[in-house]
Amino acid sequence: MLVTSAKGKSGLTLLVCLFLFGCSTGFYLPKATVHNSLTTSVDDYHYLVGPNDSLSIFVWRNPELSGSFIVRPDGKISTSLVEDVPVSGKTPTQVARDMESILGKYIRDPVVTVSVTSFFGPYSEQVRVIGAALNPQAITYREYMTVLDLMIAVGGLTDFANGNGAKLVRAKDGMQVTYDLRLDDLIRDGEINANVDMLPGDIVIIPEAWF
Repeated sequence: MLVTSAKGKSGLTLLVCLFLFGCSTGFYLPKATVHNSLTTSVDDYHYLVGPNDSLSIFVWRNPELSGSFIVRPDGKISTSLVEDVPVSGKTPTQVARDMESILGKYIRDPVVTVSVTSFFGPYSEQVRVIGAALNPQAITYREYMTVLDLMIAVGGLTDFANGNGAKLVRAKDGMQVTYDLRLDDLIRDGEINANVDMLPGDIVIIPEAWF
């Protein structure tokens, strides 16, 4: 017969809890994957299709295969003839060529045109602003976007922002590289030389000022 005191029961309960839940303590999820954008300079930008984009697919002489399609959260579309076509992370032209290759199994010499009618883009291509902005958010990158354009889109800085302490985090060669920003000089003092180009996937972090 096993006899335990109140103190012993408490210790036994703790051991049971550690046994049941200890496997999850002290473990951390792996860090987020760093996705390098295909765009490495402002002059070579090509829009990439992403989840929730609306695609208009036209198949020449085959109207029954043409139509509008929403990219699913898994980055694929389903057409009237083919299911689960991966399109996320590709340019509209690449999607068109892929569709021609797929439809070539069913019809002769298909000619496909793909256009995007609603834009979101892949998460890895969106520009994010976090911290002391009036409306921090993720924004679809636009060609030749600058940090000034980005700050206008998020409503500027809060009254307590340390704009000159802001950082820009950019994926480069599979690593994250951090750059200094001078948002106070740019926004509050009008120093346009503090404006810089943004690239798809950039993250702007704005801390609050310490008084």
